[in-house]
Amino acid sequence: MKILVTGGAGYIGSHTVVELLNNNHEVIIVDNFSNSKPEVLENIKKITGKDFKFYQEDLINKDKINQIFEENQIDAVIDFAAFKAVGESTKIPVKYYINNVSTILFLLEIMDSHNVKKLVFSSSATVYGTPDNVPINEESKTGDTTNPYGTSKFFVEKILKDLYAADNTWDIAILRYFNPVGAHESGLIGEEPVGIPANLMPFITKVAKGELEELKVFGNDYDTLDGTGVRDYIHVVDLAIAHEKALEKLIKEEKGLYIYNIGTGKGYSVLEMIQAFEKANNLTIKYQITERRPGDIAKCYSDTKKAEKELGFVAKKSLEDMCKDSWNFEKNLKK
Repeated sequence: MKILVTGGAGYIGSHTVVELLNNNHEVIIVDNFSNSKPEVLENIKKITGKDFKFYQEDLINKDKINQIFEENQIDAVIDFAAFKAVGESTKIPVKYYINNVSTILFLLEIMDSHNVKKLVFSSSATVYGTPDNVPINEESKTGDTTNPYGTSKFFVEKILKDLYAADNTWDIAILRYFNPVGAHESGLIGEEPVGIPANLMPFITKVAKGELEELKVFGNDYDTLDGTGVRDYIHVVDLAIAHEKALEKLIKEEKGLYIYNIGTGKGYSVLEMIQAFEKANNLTIKYQITERRPGDIAKCYSDTKKAEKELGFVAKKSLEDMCKDSWNFEKNLKK
């Protein structure tokens, strides 16, 4: 099948493209390089030994995106084109709503006009807000979000549900994933944020490399084992495999709208992650406890039973794999 991957040069998108190519799909990538780099495309080719089409474009440019659909017989879309930093979203919410919500509306309109009705959407566990209980399953309440990033994902989920209710010829998979970390084992692609990292693991690796002086740990007074925030960290390669499995379900199953948590079902605190990284790579990470970060919550980890039952998906890579692969990628990066 021919798959359009928006944001396909980004962190999760690039790893998913690798899985798609390895499973013999044709791939078309659209990316504006707002949080990615052109060399990622060449590294995907090195890993897979396969080629793909690429368009440097922004989803906000409807005419250009429509032209891409006219030039290609697209069968399905996997959408990663969103801003993703929780902390940043609290400072520039309008920018997040414009990018994360407006663009999906344009994309859906164009997909519909070309009768392309299979979509895997990159959502987030942030739609659950502050959970009443953990682990979180797909029936847990959503919408009481704590930051604009999470709210933008919740809004898009509502849009997709309304779309399917109005037209059930769509096939939609919404993947609510938890905290992606790690990198491809080749060390060629991984998380390389523009500017100061917003996520934990790339911050740790930048400190390990000496590019940043110390890691800021946002709060040690949460109701957790050691007072630091607990998250469900999943290796990005496992996450990419989950997208490919969701796509296969849309290809094979009856029409429907499906929602899945994608995680490991285990929670680790920030301090536990630092310790795991130090142990896996025989390094010491300097860190400082600071005040809580706006929009953060104490605990968030997943119930993964539904994805295992319906997609046959189980995360296989360990915490040690996440730490070693992250450091391997960082060491290969040029300043």
